[in-house]
Amino acid sequence: MADDAPQEPRGCDAALVRAFGVLGKRWSGVLLAVLTGGPATFSELRRAVGGISDSVLSDRLTELAAAGLVQRAVDEGPPVAVSYRLTYAGSSLLPVLQQLSRWAADNLDAGTESAAAG
Repeated sequence: MADDAPQEPRGCDAALVRAFGVLGKRWSGVLLAVLTGGPATFSELRRAVGGISDSVLSDRLTELAAAGLVQRAVDEGPPVAVSYRLTYAGSSLLPVLQQLSRWAADNLDAGTESAAAG
Protein backbone atom coordinates (compact mmCIF):
# COMPACT_ATOMS: atom_id res chain seq x y z
CA MET A 1 0.00 0.00 0.00
CA ALA A 2 1.39 3.36 -1.03
CA ASP A 3 1.95 6.00 1.59
CA ASP A 4 -0.19 9.01 0.62
CA ALA A 5 1.40 11.29 3.20
CA PRO A 6 3.38 14.16 1.67
CA GLN A 7 7.09 13.61 1.92
CA GLU A 8 9.36 16.19 3.44
CA PRO A 9 11.86 17.58 0.96
CA ARG A 10 15.37 16.42 1.61
CA GLY A 11 17.42 18.95 3.44
CA CYS A 12 21.07 19.67 3.11
CA ASP A 13 23.38 20.02 6.08
CA ALA A 14 24.12 23.75 6.26
CA ALA A 15 27.54 23.19 7.84
CA LEU A 16 28.50 20.83 5.01
CA VAL A 17 27.40 23.43 2.47
CA ARG A 18 29.65 26.00 4.18
CA ALA A 19 32.58 23.55 4.29
CA PHE A 20 32.33 22.72 0.60
CA GLY A 21 31.89 26.41 -0.19
CA VAL A 22 35.47 26.87 1.01
CA LEU A 23 37.09 23.47 0.49
CA GLY A 24 35.28 22.65 -2.74
CA LYS A 25 37.15 25.27 -4.72
CA ARG A 26 39.96 23.93 -6.85
CA TRP A 27 43.32 23.85 -5.04
CA SER A 28 41.97 24.84 -1.60
CA GLY A 29 42.30 21.39 -0.06
CA VAL A 30 45.65 20.85 -1.74
CA LEU A 31 47.00 24.12 -0.33
CA LEU A 32 45.84 23.20 3.14
CA ALA A 33 47.52 19.81 2.79
CA VAL A 34 50.80 21.44 1.71
CA LEU A 35 50.66 23.78 4.70
CA THR A 36 50.38 20.83 7.09
CA GLY A 37 54.13 20.55 6.55
CA GLY A 38 54.61 23.97 8.13
CA PRO A 39 54.69 27.60 7.02
CA ALA A 40 55.46 28.30 3.37
CA THR A 41 56.05 31.32 1.20
CA PHE A 42 54.00 32.12 -1.88
CA SER A 43 56.80 30.82 -4.11
CA GLU A 44 57.10 27.59 -2.13
CA LEU A 45 53.36 27.03 -2.41
CA ARG A 46 53.41 27.71 -6.17
CA ARG A 47 56.21 25.16 -6.62
CA ALA A 48 54.47 22.59 -4.40
CA VAL A 49 51.17 22.87 -6.29
CA GLY A 50 52.09 22.36 -9.92
CA GLY A 51 49.71 23.93 -12.40
CA ILE A 52 48.29 26.68 -10.19
CA SER A 53 48.52 30.22 -11.54
CA ASP A 54 49.72 33.10 -9.39
CA SER A 55 46.30 34.78 -9.50
CA VAL A 56 44.43 31.63 -8.46
CA LEU A 57 46.98 30.94 -5.70
CA SER A 58 46.55 34.49 -4.41
CA ASP A 59 42.75 34.19 -4.54
CA ARG A 60 42.71 30.84 -2.72
CA LEU A 61 45.08 32.05 0.00
CA THR A 62 42.92 35.13 0.51
CA GLU A 63 39.76 32.98 0.71
CA LEU A 64 41.37 30.50 3.11
CA ALA A 65 42.56 33.37 5.31
CA ALA A 66 39.07 34.93 5.28
CA ALA A 67 37.65 31.56 6.34
CA GLY A 68 40.08 31.48 9.27
CA LEU A 69 42.02 28.45 8.02
CA VAL A 70 45.26 30.16 6.97
CA GLN A 71 47.19 33.03 8.50
CA ARG A 72 49.34 35.39 6.46
CA ALA A 73 52.44 36.47 8.37
CA VAL A 74 54.68 39.36 7.32
CA ASP A 75 58.28 39.55 8.55
CA GLU A 76 59.30 43.16 8.00
CA GLY A 77 62.89 42.09 7.34
CA PRO A 78 64.87 43.35 5.60
CA PRO A 79 64.06 41.77 3.30
CA VAL A 80 60.29 41.69 3.76
CA ALA A 81 59.10 38.09 3.80
CA VAL A 82 55.53 36.82 3.66
CA SER A 83 54.61 33.32 4.72
CA TYR A 84 51.40 31.39 5.18
CA ARG A 85 50.60 28.94 7.94
CA LEU A 86 47.62 27.00 9.12
CA THR A 87 45.55 28.38 11.95
CA TYR A 88 44.22 26.10 14.67
CA ALA A 89 41.05 25.63 12.61
CA GLY A 90 43.11 24.80 9.52
CA SER A 91 45.28 22.35 11.46
CA SER A 92 42.18 20.62 12.78
CA LEU A 93 41.40 19.60 9.18
CA LEU A 94 44.49 17.35 9.03
CA PRO A 95 42.67 14.11 10.01
CA VAL A 96 39.92 14.86 7.47
CA LEU A 97 42.46 15.55 4.71
CA GLN A 98 44.31 12.32 5.53
CA GLN A 99 41.07 10.32 5.36
CA LEU A 100 40.11 11.99 2.10
CA SER A 101 43.53 11.18 0.64
CA ARG A 102 43.17 7.51 1.65
CA TRP A 103 39.67 7.39 0.20
CA ALA A 104 40.86 8.91 -3.10
CA ALA A 105 43.77 6.46 -3.33
CA ASP A 106 41.38 3.55 -2.79
CA ASN A 107 38.46 4.73 -4.91
CA LEU A 108 39.52 7.13 -7.66
CA ASP A 109 41.53 6.25 -10.73
CA ALA A 110 44.69 8.31 -11.22
CA GLY A 111 43.16 9.66 -14.46
CA THR A 112 40.20 11.15 -12.58
CA GLU A 113 42.19 14.25 -11.63
CA SER A 114 42.96 15.24 -15.22
CA ALA A 115 39.39 14.47 -16.31
CA ALA A 116 38.01 16.72 -13.56
CA ALA A 117 40.38 19.53 -14.50
CA GLY A 118 39.06 19.73 -18.07
